[in-house]
Amino acid sequence: MKIFYPKLITTMKTYTKEQFIKDLIAGFIVSIIALPLSIALAIASGVSPEKGLYTAIIAGFFISLLGGSRVQIGGPTGAFMIIVYGIVSKYGVDGIIVATFIAGILIILMGLFKLGSVIKYIPYPVTSGFTTGIAVTIFVSQIKDFLGLRIDAKMPAEFVEKIKVLFEYIYTFNRYSILIGILSLLILFYWPRVNKKVPAALIVLIISSAITYIFKLDIATIGTSFSNLNASFPLPKIPNINFDIISKMFMPAVAIAILGSIESLLSAVVADGMIQAKHRSNTELIAQGIANIFSSIFGGIPATGAIARTVANINNGARTPVAGIMHAIFLLVIVLIFFPLAKLIPLSALSAILMMVAINMGEWKELKEIKKSPKSDAFVLVTVFILTVVFDLIIAIEIGMILASFLFMKRMADLTDIKISSLDYSEEYVENKNKVDNIDFRKTGVYVYEINGPFFFGASYKFVETIYNINSDTKAIIIKMTNVNSVDSTAISAIKRMITICNEKQIKLVFCELNSQVKNTFDKTGLSLEKVYDSFIEAKKSIDF
Repeated sequence: MKIFYPKLITTMKTYTKEQFIKDLIAGFIVSIIALPLSIALAIASGVSPEKGLYTAIIAGFFISLLGGSRVQIGGPTGAFMIIVYGIVSKYGVDGIIVATFIAGILIILMGLFKLGSVIKYIPYPVTSGFTTGIAVTIFVSQIKDFLGLRIDAKMPAEFVEKIKVLFEYIYTFNRYSILIGILSLLILFYWPRVNKKVPAALIVLIISSAITYIFKLDIATIGTSFSNLNASFPLPKIPNINFDIISKMFMPAVAIAILGSIESLLSAVVADGMIQAKHRSNTELIAQGIANIFSSIFGGIPATGAIARTVANINNGARTPVAGIMHAIFLLVIVLIFFPLAKLIPLSALSAILMMVAINMGEWKELKEIKKSPKSDAFVLVTVFILTVVFDLIIAIEIGMILASFLFMKRMADLTDIKISSLDYSEEYVENKNKVDNIDFRKTGVYVYEINGPFFFGASYKFVETIYNINSDTKAIIIKMTNVNSVDSTAISAIKRMITICNEKQIKLVFCELNSQVKNTFDKTGLSLEKVYDSFIEAKKSIDF
């Protein structure tokens, strides 16, 4: 199978005029949805609004053109907001452009090394924990604009410090901003019940901007907050990259790459279920990487597959990447013609849109039902959630993966059981039952070690413990490995240790019922076993008593 084979090539083989019309309509509707979201996410990320639009246009175009999903819509998302804001606060816009460029290269490498299928093994408690944590952080970050607080200092990136600043300046609230924000939330909540075709966010922008302009409300708008807005499309420019900036931006870029890969592939999986198709994960990663590189070249921010926009794309009839390409083209036309009107949009309306995004993206049901989950999963979810909110998304993912890995190893180790029993030959080999009374039923010194489950480093300590508890009367040991499907180097080391001890104590060591996979592993590692038998009965017969 090819590593890189865009879905556009596949879908063009059977493309029809009827499907083009559906894709055209879907692309237009999604572009309308993407417009306010791209602006709001850019502002919330600490960059000017047009950069969010550049990202949606450039990255959205390449994700659809080269991607491995039929209906994926790419662009800026809420998941990146916290990382981007932190980088911009510390290193400026140039820092996030370089981080996005590096992340694009890393995502391409992930696709080339066929890591697309590996991403799905990230535990659900980890993804649920940081997704909900991001939702809380997004919601809190919008309180300033929603209330219209007049904060002189720049809002800090840290959650706790941000809360302190909000409380410190809470008295500066603007009642008109609050009213516009509440009105926007009501429209976002109730409009879909009236009309599902016209995006609620677009209605919010039109009504809130009209009210602000007609009544000359003294509230913050895009125009009053960003004086140097530019409607023209930027020229491509390779980011200024050197060793110093790479060393500073590498870890943030890793976080962007991992988060972007997870979100894009999750979105692709959701889309697959809706249209009964199957995406090409490695192709999707390569396309995501290329899209992020071009986004940074045109001054944009990180992009990934957007689940909400992808679902809207499907619900409006899209079935091929043409819809995503048209979404980018329509968005470009809208920006070039109508972008000057964006100056009228109130920031409180945009904050309401992002608050609704945060409410919809959070895994609130999982938090509510956490008591019903296994304690280990609940612990990971809560830990990742708290770390994401209070500290940093990068730290949250790292520690979450470490915790999940250790807990998984413990679970697997608990599944592995080592039973030790003595073998009484007097019962096994007496043919004449009349002579039973004359036989000595004392232990013969033959012990059976039966290993059940995967024999790996997490469970090897159990085997090592049994080695050092070998009785002094032991004459022979049978290691029965019927239910062992896999072994690792630690387990092999433990077996070698037992062989050495048995040789020193002149104890006969016999192995039986090894499957072919275990035998091959032993052979590859150079482990030489003198006595190996196919059945337990043969192993018993081989022991002289």
